[in-house]
Amino acid sequence: MNQPGRELDILSFRIEREPFYAEVRGEVGLFTIAARSKMPVMLKGPTGCGKTRFVQHMAYTLGRPLITVACHEDLTASDLVGRYLLKGQETVWVDGPLTLGVKHGAIVYLDEVVEARKDTTVIIHPLSDDRRVLPIEKKGQIVEAADDFMLVISYNPGYQSVLKDLKQSTKQRFMAIEFDYPAPEVETTVVEREAGISQAIAGSLVKLAGKVRNLKNHGLEEGVSTRLLIYAGTLIKQGVTPERACDVAIASPITDDPDMRRSILELVKAMF
Repeated sequence: MNQPGRELDILSFRIEREPFYAEVRGEVGLFTIAARSKMPVMLKGPTGCGKTRFVQHMAYTLGRPLITVACHEDLTASDLVGRYLLKGQETVWVDGPLTLGVKHGAIVYLDEVVEARKDTTVIIHPLSDDRRVLPIEKKGQIVEAADDFMLVISYNPGYQSVLKDLKQSTKQRFMAIEFDYPAPEVETTVVEREAGISQAIAGSLVKLAGKVRNLKNHGLEEGVSTRLLIYAGTLIKQGVTPERACDVAIASPITDDPDMRRSILELVKAMF
């Protein structure tokens, strides 16, 4: 999101370098077909399993700008669509990120959309069916989406409750691609490449992750993400001991329970 009062520039949302992404279950082909078919896509999966990196990779591959909005409970419809702002002595309209993407054929990615208020998410409904339009009530306009516009949302079903979940009226407008942590050999390749460490160390971190993920529902709300494994690997590459790296990058971020943290560090000692 840019600073209030500044016009968003679509060129700034182009991805210049190809982000590394290791395909897991044919999601690249599915997303490509959806993009060509003007079909909105919902990405479902746990935190840190590669949803955002996947969207970045696909935006680069398809040659489309990517506008990412991190959703939160204070996100308003005006934050997405736009608002009138004072510039000098006059009032001017400034497009929000969603309007910019609709007009210029970008991929608009609403990350963790369930965190946004329900009255905010309703505005995406006309964009996520065959109408593909965005009503701008404050201007009395209806903007038709450019051909390359694509709406992508993500959320983590494991964190949702009755009070925080997507309405069926929203869910059933999207094709859903499910994400999970990659297979060990794929995850090892990702960690090795992203952290710049040896295959052996990357493999040990992935094995550790598998054991920690088995603790989910036994005291852990969420398993360790691939992102945290990369953090740990990066610290190890910089000379931090594996035990300390795994403590600060894996154990401490995912639990505040001292017994659980101790259990994870015992696994680290056994692994390294």
